[in-house]
Amino acid sequence: MSDASFEQLGDFLRACRARVGPEDVGLPVFGRKRRVAGLRREEVAQLAGVSVDYYVRLEQGRGQHVSDAVLDAIGRALRLDPTEYEHMWDLARPTRTSARQVAPSTARPGVQVLLDRIDAPAFVLGRCMDVLAWNASADAVMGLSAMAPHERNMARHAFLSDDAGRFYPDWERVAADTVAFLRLDAARHSPDTRMAALVEELSAGNPRFRPLWDAHQVAEKTHGTKRLRPADGSVLDTAYETLSFPGDPDLLLVVYTTAPRVRTAPAELSATAARN
Repeated sequence: MSDASFEQLGDFLRACRARVGPEDVGLPVFGRKRRVAGLRREEVAQLAGVSVDYYVRLEQGRGQHVSDAVLDAIGRALRLDPTEYEHMWDLARPTRTSARQVAPSTARPGVQVLLDRIDAPAFVLGRCMDVLAWNASADAVMGLSAMAPHERNMARHAFLSDDAGRFYPDWERVAADTVAFLRLDAARHSPDTRMAALVEELSAGNPRFRPLWDAHQVAEKTHGTKRLRPADGSVLDTAYETLSFPGDPDLLLVVYTTAPRVRTAPAELSATAARN
């Protein structure tokens, strides 16, 4: 494992440890005052059945050749959900992801035909959340064809566009979800110079990005609801589903599955601004 990968694993373990309280794992909460959020290192070591020194080395990025059994035990001790567990393994075993095929940077013509036949806003995401293709309905909502090619990226739009705070009335939730998926994508393709450059660009362009990135939250982009405000000022509440393509698992088809419910725009736009 590269030193950088192991450092990222240590950062992830520390962030997860801070999110688990002793009461979550059946440990007593009385005793000396806790100086850190979440579990202590020795508590995680005890729960995982490893020495405190060994677990400390893992968090400090100094451990090597961590075994499958230890990873499993730490995942259980930190109460990782399936997505977090998979992310931990991607960080600890980057060689298992290196054999993935390079994701296409464009959508094949047949995908565009599929998009055009979907009677709902739909678009295709590639690596780093680039928007590779879309249909007319999605264009009407998101204005993709009016964007410069480098701007057709969901993360750049959320954090660097002057319009993001207006377009996403629930900007804080969108921002957190975006970063959580970027974290997951980055570990699946480590090392990735394009992702590293994107992270640096977002960190430099918006001070609200880096704290979210450093929190090490991870989440799949599977389904959910989203509130959007297109250029006409209306507010759209819609659900979405995300599907992967067999043979191209790094391409994601995002479809707004219900007809957007149009609500009257408020007299004043949301005070939330992505670039504050």
